[in-house]
Amino acid sequence: MTDDPQITPELLLHAYCSGMFPMAESADDPELFWVDPQMRGIIPLDGFHISRSLRKRLKSGRYRFTANVCFDRVVDLCAKRKTTWINDEIRTLYGKLNRMGYAHSIEVWSTEGLVGGLYGVCIAGAFFGESMFSSKTDGSKLALVALVARLNAGGFSLLDTQFLTDHLVRMGGIEIPQKEYRERLERALDSEADFWALPPDAGVQELLQLSTQTS
Repeated sequence: MTDDPQITPELLLHAYCSGMFPMAESADDPELFWVDPQMRGIIPLDGFHISRSLRKRLKSGRYRFTANVCFDRVVDLCAKRKTTWINDEIRTLYGKLNRMGYAHSIEVWSTEGLVGGLYGVCIAGAFFGESMFSSKTDGSKLALVALVARLNAGGFSLLDTQFLTDHLVRMGGIEIPQKEYRERLERALDSEADFWALPPDAGVQELLQLSTQTS
């Protein structure tokens, strides 16, 4: 672990390119530690699954999607749970990455306001998902649909979810060994992609087409 004040956004970017990411033990713990899992969670961008119920919710017309409209708020809401690895240093560092153009958020809105979202780090053709939240049913799933559509539109090749949950498995997530992950990461970092290839006002039909499979 380290509480070294010299941790910088540049060091974080280097760590991601090496296959590592930082976490804290809790919101109150000032120290960060580096994680390099033996098994890595990813979502193959050509194998993303949208359930019929989620597709119906998406097509209901009750939601709209944005990117980077309220990055800091999304991070705060991701941390608003009983146990979290997001401490003040994480907030500060990722806020800086956002202002540098490397960290992005996806927001899901309804008439009730912000109901879901996620954030992560973008380097070349890789997107490293950090955390997501829901304040209403399926809020984080809807955010993930919008993210996958954006990544497919922009030519990305790697969506790293770090760990795998049942939630992610149902949407096409898989685990791969560290060696395979690093090979995929190297290829992704050697490619070009554009997070902003999808227009900010993309409609539901475009999101569905770009996020591929249904089930």
